[in-house]
Amino acid sequence: MSDAADAISRALVLRRRPNGLPGPHDFEWRETPLPAPGPGEVLTRTLFLSIDPYMRGRLSDRPSYAPSVGIGEVMTGECVGRVIASADPGFAPGDVVLGTRGWQTHALAKAKNLVKLPPSGPGVAPYSAYLGVLGMPGTTAYSGMKDIGRPQAGETVVISAAAGAVGSVAGQLAKRAGARVVGIAGGSAKCLYVQEELGFDACIDHRADDLDAALAETCPKGVDVYFENVGGAVQRAVFAALAPFARVVMCGMVAQYNDASFADGPNLGFVVGKRVTIQGMIVSDKPERFAEWRSLASPWVADGSLAWREDMHDGLESAPAALAAVLRGGNFGKCVVRVARE
Repeated sequence: MSDAADAISRALVLRRRPNGLPGPHDFEWRETPLPAPGPGEVLTRTLFLSIDPYMRGRLSDRPSYAPSVGIGEVMTGECVGRVIASADPGFAPGDVVLGTRGWQTHALAKAKNLVKLPPSGPGVAPYSAYLGVLGMPGTTAYSGMKDIGRPQAGETVVISAAAGAVGSVAGQLAKRAGARVVGIAGGSAKCLYVQEELGFDACIDHRADDLDAALAETCPKGVDVYFENVGGAVQRAVFAALAPFARVVMCGMVAQYNDASFADGPNLGFVVGKRVTIQGMIVSDKPERFAEWRSLASPWVADGSLAWREDMHDGLESAPAALAAVLRGGNFGKCVVRVARE
């Protein structure tokens, strides 16, 4: 069906708050007529939807750094979309933009919140990459390493969820800085990818290896920088291996997102003795990093020197299952839903 003939937007709205791992039964479909953009607004047809671990927090009603999705509201998520109507002079039908939001086939957005993407073609990253390696996950890795981790040549850096969208970029940035990089991932296939494709010096399989013993072997002088994406048992093991004056980038703790509440954390007495810096981060705290990262990383993506991988799902209806897979570590690379063909 053409954009002109398609007068209905379909959306997945939150039906109820999940108890544990979210699933399709926690959402329901809603159909509405397509809105007409008002001054300064743009109407897009969604091409790609990003699926990210932070979404689990939006499904909960506990206090957080961002508001929860309300019952009956469209589930949030960053999208790439093609403009089908515009009431802003900066955008025209046919343009492809980053920054629309929602688990929906069409989105109305303020033009000031959108970024126009370059036309696809040889030597240009595919549109979906702007939701991953050139988007929020890549920027998260860049900002976390630049502002908190600050890896130096000769240091040992450990990355949890090393095969994921954030961890894979964070580790490659540490390698570019001259550090020795050890990844932690789930399963032999991911560990092989982390070493052979991403270029990490070693990778620990947290499902099969003795974490304490593996960290002692791969990080004999301790861990100077830890980029935390997982939490739980992985966090406890790495914290015990931190070197004096280590820096810890607290980016996420996906292993604990489905818990009703975070379990008691580790005994932090070592922070004093080792003079460890532990700092949390939210990528939106420094919005200038997004354009900075796209400018820096686009040539690396184009020439293949920055490796990246996607886990693509087809159809908006696949979004709930895709989110559940991300939360249980079942994805391999950046999770993206293809909502419509380009």
